[in-house]
Amino acid sequence: MNDQSQYLMRAVTGPIILITVGVLFTVDRFTSFSFGQTWPILLIVIGLLKLLGGRRKREFMTPPPPPGGFQS
Repeated sequence: MNDQSQYLMRAVTGPIILITVGVLFTVDRFTSFSFGQTWPILLIVIGLLKLLGGRRKREFMTPPPPPGGFQS
């Protein structure tokens, strides 16, 4: 995944979550389903966004020490 698509996913994550919450409250208001029954959909949407977002590069992270500690 290139940098441009990572920025796009980061930019749309918040609005997609807000839209999902709004849809769930609308379903709660106008159907027989309550928010207590539909909130797992929010977790599914967040998980899908994480999967689609891919792994971010950690440029400023130092590598872990070698196994066995320091050797002189």
